[in-house]
Amino acid sequence: MTPRCAVLDDYQGVALSTADWSPLADAVDVRTLRQPFRSEDEVVAAIGDCEIVVAMRERTPFPASLLARLPRLRLLITSGMRNAAIDLDAAARLGVTVCGTASNTEPPVELTWALILGLARNVVTENTALRAGGPWQSTLGADLHGRTLGLLGLGKIGTRVARVGLAFGMDVVAWSRNLTPERAAEAGVRATATKEALLESSDFVSVHLVLGERTRGLLGADELRRMRPTSYLINTSRAAIVDQPALLQALRENWIAGAGLDVFEQEPLPADHPLRTLPNVLALPHLGYVTRRNYEGYFQQAVEDITAFLAGTPIRQLH
Repeated sequence: MTPRCAVLDDYQGVALSTADWSPLADAVDVRTLRQPFRSEDEVVAAIGDCEIVVAMRERTPFPASLLARLPRLRLLITSGMRNAAIDLDAAARLGVTVCGTASNTEPPVELTWALILGLARNVVTENTALRAGGPWQSTLGADLHGRTLGLLGLGKIGTRVARVGLAFGMDVVAWSRNLTPERAAEAGVRATATKEALLESSDFVSVHLVLGERTRGLLGADELRRMRPTSYLINTSRAAIVDQPALLQALRENWIAGAGLDVFEQEPLPADHPLRTLPNVLALPHLGYVTRRNYEGYFQQAVEDITAFLAGTPIRQLH
């Protein structure tokens, strides 16, 4: 029997057009699914007959409970080489091979700056007014030149964000638990001794940390209160790094000027969620990695992963 493959969460309907799937034409029965799942039962009903599944980032989690309900599954591919929503230990116990793909770091950097610039210059407010025949100029923009950009995390993405900030003439500072002054200096920025010092001194705070036990809830009410009333928080990393009830309170009570958000604890964000309507929030539907070049890489390498697995020589394994 020809193995079946499901490509999940193809929101834009582009999975099959952004890569050459012809090498699998006679070997695998491929189908795409565009809608997000609301429960494990829906996942099982949709892909329970599949031996191969291609997942887009962390849109559909694969905990042990779900993997145990997919006895036919033999190969699970994720875009990117890291996916916290897949229980790799459970997959190994159940005989499921998990493979990944490369992922470019430039797209989330670019989106971070789209959020920063959109917030600083009130782009949505002014564009909405222009289109609706509203007031011609109603806001005062926040300057970038001469202001302080604080980066929580100075890895590949944080370092690229820093370079752009320096090009704008910003004073760039950074903090993470393992960041040394020497490493910061290599990126042309200053390391702060504590995250509190970074929060208190920055006009824009951008999150670029990996979500883990040490970073979950890293920014809570106490930390957000340390930020200036004129400062902005940008998060294109993971929502859980910032305590969400505290963030909502900070925005509603104007502890900070606003937030640029691309990540949320529940995705898609519920239609009635307050982050959709708060006037000091610029929110996007998790677009950080959603670019043509990234998608072309994800799906072309997914085809390669499947081909290699069928040949008995899996590549890019995550365990």
